[in-house]
Amino acid sequence: MNLYRSARAVAGASGSGDDAIDWRSAAEAAKAATDPGSIALEPGEADAYARDVRDARAAVRTVSGAEFDVPDTIEIQNRHHWIDANVETFERVMGALEAHTDVFPGIARTINTGTMAVLLGFLGRNVLGQYDPLLLADTPEDDHALYFVRPNILNAADTLEVDPDRFRRWIAFHEVTHAAEFGAAPWLSTHLERRMEDGIAALSAGSFDRDAFRELDAAMTVVEGYAELLMDHAFDDEYEDLRRKLDARRQGRGPLQRLFRRLLGLGLKQRQYERGKNFFESVVTASDLETASRVWERPENLPTQDELDSPGLWLRRIDR
Repeated sequence: MNLYRSARAVAGASGSGDDAIDWRSAAEAAKAATDPGSIALEPGEADAYARDVRDARAAVRTVSGAEFDVPDTIEIQNRHHWIDANVETFERVMGALEAHTDVFPGIARTINTGTMAVLLGFLGRNVLGQYDPLLLADTPEDDHALYFVRPNILNAADTLEVDPDRFRRWIAFHEVTHAAEFGAAPWLSTHLERRMEDGIAALSAGSFDRDAFRELDAAMTVVEGYAELLMDHAFDDEYEDLRRKLDARRQGRGPLQRLFRRLLGLGLKQRQYERGKNFFESVVTASDLETASRVWERPENLPTQDELDSPGLWLRRIDR
């Protein structure tokens, strides 16, 4: 970790440019301030990652009845690899906003670049695994990716005092459930992209598209909640202790880390997970898993904000 090199990279962003953020400098600064960690795999470890993903795919297919695949290449990353992979995603999303803005002066560009470097570094040190549908990507042949950040997985397992192999397998199952969702609903990526683009376009014009953000929030709540539903049925071990310990670890972080989590919307993600989980538990209790899976038949089947809090309303609507 080299804080001087990180600061120098951010300072270098003060030059002229049309983008609000100097993405190359942001990535360089984030990596300079972040220990990459090791991906020197133990004997058999690569096979264990592959086996976990294969087993998860088979179990989730059986439980959900959905036909889907996982990316051809499963990436075992260090923290710098994750930053490099995700700075492109951030740039794609922010590009939609930058396209509607004027050229940023040097000082604002430096501040924006420094802020993004801090956030990328924080995420790079904390993300465990990631199914990335590559929203807004220009290359349809590379339509999804699956990452495992090995040093973060090992560090979290050690901190939580849990078996690292079991913890890694739990992470694999969770990410594969997301692959199942996007595989079961080929329209989902486009739906999320359009809601995102609508909201960003409105913000760039100085207004707030409340409906676009509410629909985006509802869709992400379904994504998080359905993933937990599949985990409950597909994972071949108990995992409540893992979830409980991980939540306790998040709550026990210092004030600066809690601030970063709020800035990144991770508190919102936790709320989406809890709300979505409650919705699907109610649906399955009142009906069954097959009925719950009807959310992926078409965009119109996604629950509204009101239906997320009153699952009976959603059940009555789709049973018409």
